[in-house]
Amino acid sequence: MKKRAGLILTGGGARAAYQVGVLKAIAEFLPRRAHNPFPVICGTSAGALNAAALAINARSFRKGVSYLDTVWKNFRASQVYRTDVVGVFNNTVLWLTGLILSGLGINKLKRIALLDNSPLIDFLEQVLPCEKIQDSIDAGLVHALSVTASGYSSGQSVTFYQGAEQLASWRRTRRIGIPARIEIRHLLASSALPFIFPAALVNREYFGDGSMRQIAPISSALHLGATHILVIGVTSNGYVNQSQRADMNEYPSLAHIAGHALNSIFLDSMEVDLERVQRINELAAMLPEQACIQADIKHVDVLVISPSQPIEKIAERYASELPWTIRLLLRMVGAMPRGGGILLSYLLSEGKFCSELIDLGYRDAQKRRDEILRFLDTESRPDDGMPR
Repeated sequence: MKKRAGLILTGGGARAAYQVGVLKAIAEFLPRRAHNPFPVICGTSAGALNAAALAINARSFRKGVSYLDTVWKNFRASQVYRTDVVGVFNNTVLWLTGLILSGLGINKLKRIALLDNSPLIDFLEQVLPCEKIQDSIDAGLVHALSVTASGYSSGQSVTFYQGAEQLASWRRTRRIGIPARIEIRHLLASSALPFIFPAALVNREYFGDGSMRQIAPISSALHLGATHILVIGVTSNGYVNQSQRADMNEYPSLAHIAGHALNSIFLDSMEVDLERVQRINELAAMLPEQACIQADIKHVDVLVISPSQPIEKIAERYASELPWTIRLLLRMVGAMPRGGGILLSYLLSEGKFCSELIDLGYRDAQKRRDEILRFLDTESRPDDGMPR
């Protein structure tokens, strides 16, 4: 089997800026004119936007990363969702009205969410010419690009992929992979944060954020031919302050509950899947080679890079960067001035906050330079894989 490095970019709203910092460091590790080093690129939620940009600019990895760096550092919340008074007020009223009507069994209002992300549609059409993805595939620079979304009707995790002709679709419990020409609508569907952004229609079904019900996020890369995988996460679960936990005796605010729910969506599935891979690798090391072949159990190398600092704490320092209309809205749900750092970190699409996340990702990757270079050196690697 041909050796192919896979890249998995997870979801997390504005947190996805961290991924750009890691990629920026990797670009510096490689020759200046290097092509995309990840033939298989899988993105979910905001990570799907980064994944598409890499596939579009696959001919020059450094150029693609530099483009992402510029975009994220100049981001404004108004490019993602409406922040003007009329837009915020109208959408909030519609959202509350929709909740009341739904409770009465009346479902007259459509596309109701806390925020109106219509500006994101125009922005993505400007910065992501998705028609160029096929050019990268035809040139052999990308083997496959995938974008995962969650179907609200079917309850399935659907991975839309575009890639080499020999790729085959798959169907597993609660998850399927289907070929598609990746377009802006797929990116919008994958990044539609539940309750916060409206669902997106793809074909005949409405979809929401791909991290929902994504029970095996690593699997897609393996189905698409990756033999070893780099996962760039956006959430660290290793920085819980025990003393703060003991002092939290007040009833949680709506923002605190929403942040907890978002962390569960974006964190839990990946951690479970990584543990599953580790167990399979341990089993493959214990069993005789013939037994592994018969059981289709194979070792797969997975390298994970995630934030070394709690992103929600960084977000709290930049809360004032948000437009006053959004700050007022967040204050109403208990996210301001304190206690809503997690929710803030998903919505704080402001350049200064994104720049600090990029710098954090860059530093974290620099510290693991040797690991990353070993991962990218596939010349002497064994024929890795994983049960599908």
